Amino acid sequence: MCLGIPVKIIAITDSEKMLAQAEVKGVRREVNVALVSDPGSALEELVGSWVLLHVGFAVSRIDEAEARITLDLLDATGLAEELAAMTPR
Repeated sequence: MCLGIPVKIIAITDSEKMLAQAEVKGVRREVNVALVSDPGSALEELVGSWVLLHVGFAVSRIDEAEARITLDLLDATGLAEELAAMTPR
């Protein structure tokens, strides 16, 4: 099963490598934003954006309302706590 988790981009950590810091439910992870960046635009424009995260890559941008709906569903199923407890490898 593939699962994209909504996360919010909070900082750019390495523009050259296209890496950003993302957060969900207080858990922060470094993610690759190459797939959601606009060519010719500064990566800093992504700060504050919500994206779907899959295996360390931001795979698509989503709006905050969609992110909240998905996080609410994850909360209802109990998966949000499991995901927040997972440590990055």
